[in-house]
Amino acid sequence: MKVEMLALKQNGTRDLAIFSPRKKAISCRWVYTVKLNPDGSLACLKACLVAKNYSEVYDINYQDTFSLVAKLTFIQILYSLAASHHWPFHQLDVKSIFLNGVRDKEVYME
Repeated sequence: MKVEMLALKQNGTRDLAIFSPRKKAISCRWVYTVKLNPDGSLACLKACLVAKNYSEVYDINYQDTFSLVAKLTFIQILYSLAASHHWPFHQLDVKSIFLNGVRDKEVYME
């Protein structure tokens, strides 16, 4: 959790603010993941702070926000191309990822 909070701070993705009772804040929660090594031993424990955007109400505090997600068929095509062209393929674990989007409205999260 400390790593996640430090990444949020370093990337400037949030500001601590006091908001008016007239504003609606989206709640959040921590999602925990246990990462294992190929032999089944513990690799690391990860935590991610996520917004509960399902608490938004359409046409009041609802806006479409999309994040890019790789589909399984796209990943399979990449594997196929890498294998057929003998390209090197590496796996990595990303600690933090941020979308660089411009928001025209303020979003509050509690």
